Amino acid sequence: MRNRFDEQLFELNREIIEMGAMCEEAIASAAKALSTGDMALAAKVNETSSVIDRMEREIENRCMKLLLHQQPVAKDLRLISAALKMITDMERIGDQAEDIAEIVTFLNGHTMEGMELILEMARETVQMVTGSVDAFVKKDIELAQEIINKDDVVDDFFSRVKSGIINLIAENPADGEFALDLLMISKYFERIGDHATNIAEWVIYSVTGTHKEV
Repeated sequence: MRNRFDEQLFELNREIIEMGAMCEEAIASAAKALSTGDMALAAKVNETSSVIDRMEREIENRCMKLLLHQQPVAKDLRLISAALKMITDMERIGDQAEDIAEIVTFLNGHTMEGMELILEMARETVQMVTGSVDAFVKKDIELAQEIINKDDVVDDFFSRVKSGIINLIAENPADGEFALDLLMISKYFERIGDHATNIAEWVIYSVTGTHKEV
């Protein structure tokens, strides 16, 4: 019975890693589409987000079965409960990557002053998502803590982007709609950073049994 349970836990672990990789792909593609104006790449993010949605449902179903039909010990319960929390954040990362890609299609290659700062923010956010998934794969609590600390960097980028966009709108009201699109994109990146932080915190919980909120 325990061998079968361990096999299912292994599959759960594998599926979370696969879902995390899809999140990395979605956010990296959205960021690249913003950088290059690649409309085809932006459109593909929608497909990736749909896959992420499906994977969330499948993993949630597996977790429920493990809880209902097995007798997990404390360590197993930590992993399963952390998995349920992480896939929620991963699903939201996919949604927000899709939101960014949708705005990119509206921009249609239009650029303006301040774009480079947003692209730097995007790179930091992509690294956070990648790092949070790597921390789960490696059960690396030090790496997870690094990702949590990096959230302050992304928040600082957002504050700088917001200030810059407010100034741009004041100087050139005609570009106001475009500037607000960029502000929304930066806000989505900031939220993705928050979700990556959440994942890292649940990685620490799954290993140590201690969560920041507890």
